[in-house]
Amino acid sequence: MMNRLVFCLSSAALLASVKSVSPPPCDSEIYCTGPILHQVQKAKLFDDDKYFVDMKLKAKPDVVLSAFHNLSNEMPNGAVPPARLREFLAVNFEKPGSEFEPWTLPDWHDKPKFLEGIADLKLREWAEKIHHLWKSLGRKISSGVKDHPELYSLIHLPHPFVVPGGRFRELYYWDSYWVVNGLLLSEMTDTASGMIRNFLYLVNRYGFVPNGGRIYYEKRSQPPFLTLMVESYYQTTKDKDFLREALPALEQEYGFWMQNRSVAVKVDGAEHLLNRYHVQVGRPRPESYTDDLELAEGLSDGDKEQLWMDLKAGAESGWDFSSRWYIGGDGLRDTRTSRILPVDLNALLCLNEKTLASFHRILGDGDSAARYDQAAARRQGAMEAVLWDAEKGAWFDYSLLMHSRHVEFHPSNLAPVWAQCYSRPEMGERAVQYLKGSDALRFPNGVPTSLRDSGQQWDFPNAWPPLQHMLISGLSKLPSDDAQQLAFDLAQRWIRTNWMAYTKHNAMFEKYDVNGDGKPGSGGEYEVQLGFGWTNGVALQLLEQYGAALTSGSRQVSAGVLLPLVIAAALVLQ
Repeated sequence: MMNRLVFCLSSAALLASVKSVSPPPCDSEIYCTGPILHQVQKAKLFDDDKYFVDMKLKAKPDVVLSAFHNLSNEMPNGAVPPARLREFLAVNFEKPGSEFEPWTLPDWHDKPKFLEGIADLKLREWAEKIHHLWKSLGRKISSGVKDHPELYSLIHLPHPFVVPGGRFRELYYWDSYWVVNGLLLSEMTDTASGMIRNFLYLVNRYGFVPNGGRIYYEKRSQPPFLTLMVESYYQTTKDKDFLREALPALEQEYGFWMQNRSVAVKVDGAEHLLNRYHVQVGRPRPESYTDDLELAEGLSDGDKEQLWMDLKAGAESGWDFSSRWYIGGDGLRDTRTSRILPVDLNALLCLNEKTLASFHRILGDGDSAARYDQAAARRQGAMEAVLWDAEKGAWFDYSLLMHSRHVEFHPSNLAPVWAQCYSRPEMGERAVQYLKGSDALRFPNGVPTSLRDSGQQWDFPNAWPPLQHMLISGLSKLPSDDAQQLAFDLAQRWIRTNWMAYTKHNAMFEKYDVNGDGKPGSGGEYEVQLGFGWTNGVALQLLEQYGAALTSGSRQVSAGVLLPLVIAAALVLQ
């Protein structure tokens, strides 16, 4: 104990920049706090800070901490030079990847039925290749993680799963909604069920679903799509027993968001309860440690802590990072995510409330169904009072600091159309006109995440698969021919962009550049990643929905020929 005390005192100067009264990202003194994390990350031994915190320990944490204590005591001020840090890591850590074991997806098979509905033979062949990609993205956690969890940052999960790909070696939350939908189209219901059961397990363990399957994600979540994953699975299987088994965890997760991520806002004399992203962990993200330290240089301790909280809230949003979260400035340091009420989060929770009501009705509990119906109605009213702009014809994020809406374009401004969470039919059509007048449709390769080129990855010129799908799905639910045609046109653009990138690079990417035919996206904290889970899932869903009309050729498609086919296909899917 005395040695540990001396070590902590000798390292005080090194850790002064990360003092915080808030809790750490997790309890590990190696992966989430402490001098090893601080010195290794500050030394920038790896191109990506995530690499170190994904490494496995070769000995118990106390042994490794003691070894580092002895090493640092040999150095002036406890600062270990990079060469000695590398030697220390080689002795005490293993490279990421040893936490998984070989696994063959047992329910994968050739030629799922949806392929037959894709008329363009090149697109059908490509869809089959995407279907094959599931095999390269499947992961099974080794038994060592369960037996010795203290040696890993990975959270043990009871079932194998599909990962996004690239640096994202573990399970991620909101990515998995589109992965599950893709797996269901690929007729891989067992793998999809296992993934959902992993999320249910996480809710039972933590009270919510963490951002991803690492302990350094334990204090933050991501957009809560678990209820919709269960809904997708139920619509495919009609398994009421699974629904009954899942429902308590879904309600527990909903309770977490209402108790820990809600805020009351008063507009025009009336108080409304809406939700936000909010993570009360005022320290650097372990997986982006040096980025967070450097961004906060020169700030007071209190301002550092608030910035780090808001960066984690930005990560919780899934949009990490974006000018969408800036207040009072034009840089990442102006991120104030927790002070913003996001349109898409509230639309998603509205849809969750309606879906939970439907689950209770299916299981014969009318009283519980009525409670969730009432919650959805209250939220819909709050969204229309706080977020809806009748003049512009769309919903906009609300700033709790400025007491006003942020009126810049984001695809999320139409999320209530996707969620069907609005009171009057004309609001959906008004939103279509807003989109058409926004300048966001003038790009041939997708709808950009914003019209501001900030250098962040969730801004122009990047287009992201989940946002394309939510936008297209929402438009396809509207009754007008105009909205239906726009949905198909956006699907055609997106599929052709993905297909062209695949033909050029033999890969699916996490995001794409709206300015280049088949050009991968860029910007943000890391290089564009391959794989890619949600990209594959979105492509398969659009190919299934519009496969009779989509083409790998010119984007110029005859509306007169294709529109009846599109409308007919949409009616069949309803």
